[in-house]
Amino acid sequence: MVAHLIEFATNHYLLVGIFVVLLALLIAREMSRGGRSLSTAELTALVNKDQGVVVDIRTTKDFAAGHIVGALNIPQDKLTARVGELEKHKAKTIILVDALGQHSGTHARELLKSGFTAAKLSGGISSWKADNLPLVK
Repeated sequence: MVAHLIEFATNHYLLVGIFVVLLALLIAREMSRGGRSLSTAELTALVNKDQGVVVDIRTTKDFAAGHIVGALNIPQDKLTARVGELEKHKAKTIILVDALGQHSGTHARELLKSGFTAAKLSGGISSWKADNLPLVK
């Protein structure tokens, strides 16, 4: 079976190439559906211009151990139930922050469906720490 697949790929390299490109485009599109991924510099610029609100979706314990200045804490398992708290910030970009940037895209999609402008911090709070940016406790 594998031999047939390899034979097909070598005989139809153009079709296989098109398939790979389409697959890459599909993956890129799916990754972007969760809102923009922001760098730490972009997050800082949005917040400093008063155009963004940071929402930390980590647990309350992790949030208390250190978070971005001015961040709101709404744990990810309670975000859907507490989305009403974000209504007053609807004119701004809601920037979701988690530990490593793995879960914020899913929750950003939910906010986008609810009519918010949402983005996520690429790499989560770990990228913030890696850039030696300040955390408050």
